[in-house]
Amino acid sequence: MRLLLDTHSVLWWLMDDPHLSPGARTAIADPANQLLVSAAIGYELAYKQRLGRLPPAPENLPRRLLKERIEVLPISLDHALAAAALPGPHRDPWDRIMMAQAVAERCQVVTIDNSRARSSAARRLNLTM
Repeated sequence: MRLLLDTHSVLWWLMDDPHLSPGARTAIADPANQLLVSAAIGYELAYKQRLGRLPPAPENLPRRLLKERIEVLPISLDHALAAAALPGPHRDPWDRIMMAQAVAERCQVVTIDNSRARSSAARRLNLTM
């Protein structure tokens, strides 16, 4: 299964945070699953850390992701155009990019975000919280 981890899910995994549910931990730890994060998380992390809304990212994030076998999914022009065309009220640009990537790349999203959960475009794996 291809899993696209949202920002909180990947942070909680890397920081061994107890907010990550046992189901999410099992799915992420399963070597049969392909783990992905959107390249957008780099900007989202830096931006929200600067605002004090997220904890600091683990040191040397690219190396940590590689060590945890989490691939970074680049944002293509097709992803960006699909994000702009997504229906619904969700205004967070990072989430819209991630949802478009999940649809285009046929991934299930590991998230706690209810607005993403309601998205009919992307399948959500209900593994966190």
